[in-house]
Amino acid sequence: MKKVLFVCVENSCRSQIAQGYARQLGKGMIEAYSAGSRPSGEINPMAIKVMQEAGIDLSVYKSKGFNELPVKKFDYAVTLGCQDTCPLVPAKNHIQWQIDDPKGKDLDFFRFVRQEIKKKVEDLISKISAGKELGKEEDNDE
Repeated sequence: MKKVLFVCVENSCRSQIAQGYARQLGKGMIEAYSAGSRPSGEINPMAIKVMQEAGIDLSVYKSKGFNELPVKKFDYAVTLGCQDTCPLVPAKNHIQWQIDDPKGKDLDFFRFVRQEIKKKVEDLISKISAGKELGKEEDNDE
């Protein structure tokens, strides 16, 4: 199984949503993890709510930093809009997704971000299952 790490600043919204979808949609194919460069220590309640609507329970997840990860090397490290604040994580492939941070926005914006992340996770899983190697700095927006 491929090890995939999703990274955002606080590890409270975007990377948690991506991890939730990757664990559900990539079951048996990928091991999904998430972390933040400055973890907030909690999952955003709006992220929990919109993912409950999608049948995924984020309330059991924890906002964490890189030192708390049980794995230290990944096949893919996917950053979700944190640019320079995301440190370089040991991974064979680095992918950048430009996804707006929904923190402080309304429920509809959280739903929009959830759907955007779901599409990207589905695309990533499809490429991994097809055996396609993603580029070192690919945006994954084909």
